[in-house]
Amino acid sequence: MQLLTASTLAALPANLGKPAYDRSALTAGIVHFGVGGFHRAHQAMYLDQLMNAGLAHDWAICGVGVLPSDARMKEVMDRQDCLYTLVVKNPNGTREGRVIGSIIEYLFAPDSPEAVIEKMASDAVRIVSLTVTEGGYNFHHVTGDFDADNPDVVHDLEAGAAPRTTFGLITEALRRRRDRGLEPFTIMSCDNIQGNGDVARKMFSAFAALKDPALGAWVAENVPFPNSMVDRITPVTTDEDRKAIAAEYGVQDGWPVVCEPFEQWVLEDHFSLGRPPFEKAGVQVVDDVEPYELMKLRLLNASHQGMCYFGYLAGYRYAHEVAQDPLFAQFLLDYMDKEATPTLHPVPGIDLDSYKRTLIERFSNEQVRDTLARLCAESSDRIPKWLLPVVRINLENGGEIKRSAAIVASWARYAEGTDEQGNPIDVVDRLKDTVMAAAARQRQQPLSFISNSDVFGDLVDDERFVAAYSEALATLNRHGARETLRSLQA
Repeated sequence: MQLLTASTLAALPANLGKPAYDRSALTAGIVHFGVGGFHRAHQAMYLDQLMNAGLAHDWAICGVGVLPSDARMKEVMDRQDCLYTLVVKNPNGTREGRVIGSIIEYLFAPDSPEAVIEKMASDAVRIVSLTVTEGGYNFHHVTGDFDADNPDVVHDLEAGAAPRTTFGLITEALRRRRDRGLEPFTIMSCDNIQGNGDVARKMFSAFAALKDPALGAWVAENVPFPNSMVDRITPVTTDEDRKAIAAEYGVQDGWPVVCEPFEQWVLEDHFSLGRPPFEKAGVQVVDDVEPYELMKLRLLNASHQGMCYFGYLAGYRYAHEVAQDPLFAQFLLDYMDKEATPTLHPVPGIDLDSYKRTLIERFSNEQVRDTLARLCAESSDRIPKWLLPVVRINLENGGEIKRSAAIVASWARYAEGTDEQGNPIDVVDRLKDTVMAAAARQRQQPLSFISNSDVFGDLVDDERFVAAYSEALATLNRHGARETLRSLQA
């Protein structure tokens, strides 16, 4: 069994792809915060493809961990010379593995914030990218404003404080570049947030202005924040994945990544100091990301919510089990065709009918083993952003809403905390206590769940939505998930 390191690359088996480039000749042009599974199956993978084609050798990645939990990634990256195995799980059961070499350094900010800051302040670094999840942007979930009361932010705003947050580290690097006469780097969000670049601009500018009003104005005016849309299902790596990789390739990898075959990245072409030729690796570089973004949010993301609660209540535990059930698959296609698609703008270069059928195929990939529990988590953040815009547009335009309303009802029933077999449900949500308390009352007060204005706004006052929601919830209570879906086919 070979430990995956730079010195063992040449000895790895022929069925495991490996870098065709000299990693010692790479230089880091990108600093990336949040080196998790998705980043390593997505941005780092695209760069590895370019490097194998003889391109982008001055755009290697220096990864950065900020959270205490990132210490484990630091250990693995140091031990493995920042190499890792990426395994694509095809629907037919075959696997395609390769070693990714585009990350060449990993810094753990709690150990040395100064090293992280100086890395970004160096003229070699031209992009700072992010996959820090929605929570990493530190905005208030109701107002959308920067949360200046966050204790770590309060610490970072103190004069002379060693930064703890992504905001503190990046802003200090930008300040040094400004003072040294260097152009600012581009801040490139790769998180699954609508208008992710716009959100990043607002949050980083707000932090910088709190630190120094003049710096805040300079950041807002001079730092590019391109929007992007990213997509690839990347489940959490399991011990079974590690064992399978060891058995198939004879390699010991402390933190491999597994993913589906599909990948997509749509990126706004707005950079201050250049960028890798991403389009040569299949990235769609465009002037306006929004049509693609809305397509993904309202078709893929909202369909995840359409399948997860109904599926979990019915006894399924994996996405592929739901998508392979014809009743559920037809419900998802009907939602996408009749409710989501009419709310979309034209999407250049995309065949929407093909895209929607591809989604069902992706959801059906049992090799990925994407859990419904993951899809059901943090619903109070997801439903308002992904599904409720579809509801509101269709209410305004006289479009169909019965399936969207039923999805909301399925969340309400799920939030009661037991499935249809009486098994307990571990509800994971930042508003867990609030949503579960409302769900507990709904047998006597049918509208209690949708009366939360912070989540649903004024939808409880819309008679058409209330009627559709109430009918679906009543059917769920009386007859269960499957009968509810059958009733929606009429």
